[in-house]
Amino acid sequence: MNNIQNILKIENLTKHYNDFLALKKINIDIKAGELVTLLGPNGAGKSTLFSILSGMLSPDRGDCYISGKSIIHEPVLALKNLGIVFQQPTIDTELTVLDNLLFHARLHGIKTKNIKEYIFKELSSYNLENKIYKKVKILSGGEKRKVELIRSLIHKPKILLMDEPTVGLDPSSRKELLLKVHTLKNKDKLSILWTTHLVDEAEKADRVIVLNKGEILKIGTPSEIIKKMNVQSLERAFFKLIESEKNNDKI
Repeated sequence: MNNIQNILKIENLTKHYNDFLALKKINIDIKAGELVTLLGPNGAGKSTLFSILSGMLSPDRGDCYISGKSIIHEPVLALKNLGIVFQQPTIDTELTVLDNLLFHARLHGIKTKNIKEYIFKELSSYNLENKIYKKVKILSGGEKRKVELIRSLIHKPKILLMDEPTVGLDPSSRKELLLKVHTLKNKDKLSILWTTHLVDEAEKADRVIVLNKGEILKIGTPSEIIKKMNVQSLERAFFKLIESEKNNDKI
């Protein structure tokens, strides 16, 4: 049964694509102010999970609750508490930065006069004050990601989903984005689910979920997983888990 203390609760989530099992009985709980990294190789099922959480796909079995609201039975109420940054850019490159953010605010029923000050403040905190009236298409990859992050938080969600958000970013932009997300978690007590195939992005998470072939292999703090796998680093633990799965498939 759903526990409202969990900002996100995923129960027995299963998804097939015809005969292919994409997700198998996934169970995840995320509490307020917790940063959880979903770590898995390409094809692990991370994007399928995010598509279900964002309401774009329906599961075959199971349910997801966001702030106690079912994504299946109460999708509007559930999704109002969700912010998301997708792996692929989803902002209109022909609109200005400001128009993109104002459009998203209106989608959430936020009046323009009440949100402009917030937008200008956030853009300034990202050193984007000189890009406010520029079309998004002239921005760098890192700058576009910053705009998408501001957009995802404009309606004050309870949880933020980040779907491999550093893909295509240069090292400096990647580091800056990671730092900003950890700041949001610590300062604003925002819950975050971050998917990645890069182990170093999981090292400072509160908990790590290792996912492969649609199945959870291990859940715990980075130090717990390292200890359980009897290795010296999270990277070694991750590759040991994945290799064990490959060897099991051969048996």
